[in-house]
Amino acid sequence: MLDKTYPNNVREYIGINEVTGPLFVVRGVREVGYNELVEILDETGRTQLGITLEVDRDMAVVQIFGGTRGLSLAMSRVKFSGRSFELPVSTGMLGRVFNGLGRPIDNMPAPVPEVIADVNGLPINPTARDYPNHFIQTGISSIDAMNTLVRGQKLPIFSGNGLPHDILAAQIARQARIVGEKEGFAVVFAAMGVKHDVARFFIDSFEESGVLDKVATFLSLADAPSIERIMTPRAALTCAEFLAFEKGMHILVILTDMGNYCEALREISTLRGEIPARKGYPGYLYSDLASLYERAGMVQGRSGSITQMPILTMPNDDITHPVPDLTGYITEGQIVLERELNRKGIYPPIAGLPSLSRLMKDNIGAGLTREDHPHLASQLFACYARVKDVRALALVIGEEELTALDRRYIEFGEAFEKHFLTQDRYEDRSLEQSLDLGWDLLRLLPQEELHRITAEEISKFYGK
Repeated sequence: MLDKTYPNNVREYIGINEVTGPLFVVRGVREVGYNELVEILDETGRTQLGITLEVDRDMAVVQIFGGTRGLSLAMSRVKFSGRSFELPVSTGMLGRVFNGLGRPIDNMPAPVPEVIADVNGLPINPTARDYPNHFIQTGISSIDAMNTLVRGQKLPIFSGNGLPHDILAAQIARQARIVGEKEGFAVVFAAMGVKHDVARFFIDSFEESGVLDKVATFLSLADAPSIERIMTPRAALTCAEFLAFEKGMHILVILTDMGNYCEALREISTLRGEIPARKGYPGYLYSDLASLYERAGMVQGRSGSITQMPILTMPNDDITHPVPDLTGYITEGQIVLERELNRKGIYPPIAGLPSLSRLMKDNIGAGLTREDHPHLASQLFACYARVKDVRALALVIGEEELTALDRRYIEFGEAFEKHFLTQDRYEDRSLEQSLDLGWDLLRLLPQEELHRITAEEISKFYGK
């Protein structure tokens, strides 16, 4: 029943018709839009927020952020605001910790807002996008030297249950920077569906390393409602867009875990009775992920940029699972964590061969990183691929039957994993250190095996 109409298209109704889990239905509504912000006042005077998930003629389905427990069907008051969920944003969000809806949870007052922004963002005109450029140094050799992260890129990390993706995410957030750039660089970190101890780990890690003042942290804990998990990356990206495109900063956005985000999408889709697609996920999973990933990039006429590193866990380490599969279509490469390397005690266990940065080739080399970087990276990939083949052969015929050259490759592979891939979680290597380490390893192989490196590079670097 419509109780009253307020200015600015706000309508209030008394009573709800159905409740299913975190969803409820209001009938007899008019002029209600999809994704509209809703306020729910129960009979005890408690106010909660929600959004409309579905509108059909005179019926609206609302997802409530705090859960429907204790709501009275007859006496609850539902107010449709006529606008989408909005987030107050400002530079004061750096150094702060928020929940998934952008509310402070660090026992400090809310930052003074400079802008009130729609969390759904605005699409970037494709013709106004700049091509991603400039290398971002993470301090991790297997990323910087072989799978280079580029400013404005979308480069996901594919992991598995039990692998150290949380530790890797915290290390990247601590160490990432643009070498030689004077513009401000900051990190927006969003964690979805994490446990309390994991959330504490991230906060402590940022505080201990002294980078917390350059990180805006959004935490949606495992006991938070599913709808909050869905809003978390949108709130984080809204903050990032303000800092990048209004304040001219270069922002690295780390989203973990997108697997939990997609599980929340599947849960809500099931409650709504939608026809499931692959493995029970909604048919719009691709477009929903694209609405997040495509908020990264650079815009002509704006000095700032947004770079994304979404992290997702693959069920059963299956890279063909719908979430990593669709993510791979939208993003520009992937960094894959390998369980076999993790069993060997190698950190970070970044797999050499399945990992790829598609924008790397256009942003490394002379005048960008170092002149030997492209050919060195290609040679390291090729040599490590040969190591995999030789190891497979050794399993069949035995290592004692290998040729002298094959044994040299076995030696190279062990040194590559022990010294190049392996580093301490607090070790921050410069790109020069990573490249020089790569040359040290190539000296374990005969010069005639280096087919991807020029004679000039061999003369300058191989013999040093």
